Amino acid sequence: MAKNLIKTEEVIELAFRAGSLLLENGAEISRVEETMERICLHYGVRSENAFVLSNGIFITGDDKEGNDFVRIRHIPVSGTHLNKIIAINQLSREIEEGKYSVEEAMESLENIQCEQDKNRLVRIIAAGLGSASFCYLFGGGIWDSAVVFAAGMLLYSFQLYFALPHLSKITGNFSGSLAAVIFCGCLYLSGIGQSLSYMAIGAVMPLVPGVAFVNAIREIADGDYISGFVRMLDTLLVFFCIAAGMGLGFLIIEQLRGWGL
Repeated sequence: MAKNLIKTEEVIELAFRAGSLLLENGAEISRVEETMERICLHYGVRSENAFVLSNGIFITGDDKEGNDFVRIRHIPVSGTHLNKIIAINQLSREIEEGKYSVEEAMESLENIQCEQDKNRLVRIIAAGLGSASFCYLFGGGIWDSAVVFAAGMLLYSFQLYFALPHLSKITGNFSGSLAAVIFCGCLYLSGIGQSLSYMAIGAVMPLVPGVAFVNAIREIADGDYISGFVRMLDTLLVFFCIAAGMGLGFLIIEQLRGWGL
């Protein structure tokens, strides 16, 4: 009995940890539920029931002796880390293939959780390259893309070192898009760059929550209406903040142009 009790509890804990880690890294609800179910079924726990929302996860299960196990956790809506989602997804499939015991799978999950993000300098350069590429694809010229490359790096640096640690999501996205547009506008007024519109659009691309928006649509299509609409509201709020910051930035640039600066 003790062995069965410990084993069932450990399986529930493993599934709960995997689902929580997926959810907090931006995975869609269906993936979270499927992963938890895969883990429980492989280790023989067929009484598992999971209820997943965009900011919360609940799982229950019991063993043959009638002992019940419940795990609940609140998970704030945050960003997306695809590398961790892919790693956990691969781990769940390797568990199904019998490559891990419960203890080994838990250790692998802890390693994934402790995995460091990419070097900040690499992420900043990638943000600049992405911004410049979008500017060029939208129709901007070489100089436009060069300006946006610098703007994208400055914007992402602002987000990493100031906005995320010290500002709310609303204030951070608003002030970041405002600063990016003003930076591009000042260089544009100085004669560097040909299209301020393309430059501004490319510069704010690091702020656009594209993956979260697509996941929200997928969840609504899958019938997960609560989670889907919560994610959708979150992404629309980010879009609104970006638009407001850009709008104010363009007004300031127009004023500067009117003063002959």
